[in-house]
Amino acid sequence: MNYNPYDYQKYATNFIKTHKEAVLLLDVGLGKTSCALTAIKDLLDSGEVKKVLVIAPLRVAKITWSDEIQKWDHLSGLRYSVVVGTEKQRLKALEKDADIYIINRESVEWLIHKSFKKFDYDMLVIDELSSFKSYSAKRFKALMNMRHRLNRVVGLTATPSSNSLLDLFSEYKLIDGGVRLGQYITHYREKYFDPDKRNANVIFSYKLKPFAEEAIYSKIDDITISMKAVDYLKMPPILYNEIKVELDQKERKIYEILKKDMIVALEDKEIDAMNAASLSNKLLQMANGSVYGEEKEVIHLHDKKLDALEEIVEAANGNSVLCSYWYQHDLERIKARFGDKCQEINSEASIRKWNSGDIQIGLIHPMSAGHGLNLQSGGSILVWFGLTWSLELYQQTIGRLYRQGQTKSVIIHHIVSKDTIDERVMVALKNKEVSQDALIRAVKAEVGL
Repeated sequence: MNYNPYDYQKYATNFIKTHKEAVLLLDVGLGKTSCALTAIKDLLDSGEVKKVLVIAPLRVAKITWSDEIQKWDHLSGLRYSVVVGTEKQRLKALEKDADIYIINRESVEWLIHKSFKKFDYDMLVIDELSSFKSYSAKRFKALMNMRHRLNRVVGLTATPSSNSLLDLFSEYKLIDGGVRLGQYITHYREKYFDPDKRNANVIFSYKLKPFAEEAIYSKIDDITISMKAVDYLKMPPILYNEIKVELDQKERKIYEILKKDMIVALEDKEIDAMNAASLSNKLLQMANGSVYGEEKEVIHLHDKKLDALEEIVEAANGNSVLCSYWYQHDLERIKARFGDKCQEINSEASIRKWNSGDIQIGLIHPMSAGHGLNLQSGGSILVWFGLTWSLELYQQTIGRLYRQGQTKSVIIHHIVSKDTIDERVMVALKNKEVSQDALIRAVKAEVGL
């Protein structure tokens, strides 16, 4: 296919070529992979770069990058090797003579351990830079050990700081070695943040100092470009819809009994981030219709969300519906209700089958749908069977359908159980307020503390 980039794509490509350290904050669907590959091709052709390492989420590493190379005519000369699979398969892939080696982020530590002395990549591209936001993670530390050997480093993501600007520290340290935001997280925190929620000497969260946001952005803006899809693409409308379901008297009684048991289990403990997450997990399961018991058995509460999903599928009149689930027991219940009509989208074959329109109900988990999947060809209806506190996963999952190439109006249905924690999660997502504080407040309100 002939590549006719938009002006913003030309700008992004040129930015990579003219900056040895670059971060592209490109919204979902703006084609950051093709921008990066075009820059890589030009840099290889000019001799400025000889060997490129691409780190990406597993499915993106396996499918997206190779698909993009094969898709565009101007990239046909690029030699690439996908370094995934068993250790034997990965070692064999590393032995191939290629321009680009594409590896999943979980294998970064393995790669550096295996090729410490032979780590001769002169350019690194980190697809979904936000997955390196933990400065204590082994893969971050391993990669930092190799940072000095790299002449060029590029970070790609749509959501660099979905939870807090604290996330930027490790992400930008990988890009510039700590030049802009400092070498140490403690210094970064002290300079730009104040302690917020705490218990004695334990600090649970930090808040920005009054001047900090503008100061941080000014530090990184020389190596960063940020673009939103709505500003650069003629996108079809996107509609958000809440479908409220209400538990009947018997179902509500079971819900309240289980909720009371959780409150008793607290034994007058203060709700902190850790037990708030656990309680929220239980409450969200209950809102969906089933919950895991003490022995990991599944306790059934109601089928209201299944009934609502069935109505949505019927109203779609044969159009494909993408359904996002969170818990395994929800997946099993959906499969039991819809049978052959539904299929998990969890492989290359199923992705292509979905995009061909051959799956009526596609079942997808936000953690596997979060990055890099192009599903816009298969449908324009997304249903949130169960909600998530992760704004990043929420936005990225929606971005699988609402992206460049989508030709129909996109409808996002949220099935919300009335008078449950579902309603509080919806408010947090709308307000983009998905911090630990919001979680704790929501759980406290829900359990009546």
